[in-house]
Amino acid sequence: MSSSDLRHTALDAVHRSLGATMTDFAGWDMPLRYGSERDEHNAVRTGAGLFDLSHMGEITVTGPQAAELLNFALVGNIATVGAGRARYTMICQEDGGILDDLIVYRLADAEDGSPVFMVVANASNAQVVLDALTERAAGFDAEVRDDRDAYALIAVQGPASAGILASLSPKLSTSLDQGGAPTADLDGLKYYAGLPGTVAGVPALIARTGYTGEDGFELFTAPEHAEKVWLALTEAGAPAGLIPCGLSCRDTLRLEAGMPLYGHELSTSLTPFDAGLGRVVKFEKEGDFVGREALAAAAARAEQKPPRKLVGLIAEGRRVPRAGYSVVAGGEVIGEVTSGAPSPTLGKPIAMAYVDAAYAGAGTAGVGVDIRGTHEPYEVVALPFYKRQK
Repeated sequence: MSSSDLRHTALDAVHRSLGATMTDFAGWDMPLRYGSERDEHNAVRTGAGLFDLSHMGEITVTGPQAAELLNFALVGNIATVGAGRARYTMICQEDGGILDDLIVYRLADAEDGSPVFMVVANASNAQVVLDALTERAAGFDAEVRDDRDAYALIAVQGPASAGILASLSPKLSTSLDQGGAPTADLDGLKYYAGLPGTVAGVPALIARTGYTGEDGFELFTAPEHAEKVWLALTEAGAPAGLIPCGLSCRDTLRLEAGMPLYGHELSTSLTPFDAGLGRVVKFEKEGDFVGREALAAAAARAEQKPPRKLVGLIAEGRRVPRAGYSVVAGGEVIGEVTSGAPSPTLGKPIAMAYVDAAYAGAGTAGVGVDIRGTHEPYEVVALPFYKRQK
């Protein structure tokens, strides 16, 4: 696909003015890096990084039965999400295979009192999720709306992110109505919460979420305001070491944090129980949901015979493992690498891999990765590789 055929975010001109290396990602022309991937990675770990995530897919679900629809369509209990909060969940096929992992935000109620939810899907799966939700909405008094063009999404991530954002958004509404609501500073915004506010004088949904393993915020704003918000954050963050960051360092950051990526750790060939994420499936919620029967069977199988387990691998040498490489022990294949890269924080190559349960214990001896015919030794560790200091 040529650059002219790709979709461009509202910040495309900004990325090009910064000299970004652009890449095709899920049909979008996105910044891969601006300079050194290592410098961008380390900025997020020590100060702050600024990301354009406008390729993500926002889908609004509203109406009197919006919560019931989402409870039927997704595996989580969305009916219990409070106003201003968010929840990590998944949408599965009837056979239990994972279509995508999602974050669902409960927004302000509509004028008629109906709940309003925003479902955020991965860029590569946004149309699939939209189509599935639309199909599953049949029979529910609810509307599914494609709002991908209604939002730009900017993330500021890192230990300095709260201070940077507070300088541009000192007060955040704690109420989801239009009345004279009390206010709270950003320190009061909990993890996995999202509330309306202003950033650099423009309206935004400010969510304390992210994909880096650090504290941080994701800012949903109108596309026409994206450049103003980006430039204001750049200026406000400069003293704290904030720099623009591309998709490449976003991948190494999430890998160190042990966060799954669709198409690598998650796919339609795996159920949430196969992926070690069975906790997101809420069988106790009222009513049926898509995949319930298959997922109940998957849960029972996992109890009887544990599936391969997602673990961390740290290289003893310098060779980097890549997705699809075999994990071996005693001359036998015992698993497969799902993601691998050099870790700037650890200073060694790392990987996530699904391995047979017998080899999943931290410190298991004799485990290696087959890298072009050579069995390179690796240490098995529990995920995540990196956990920020609170």
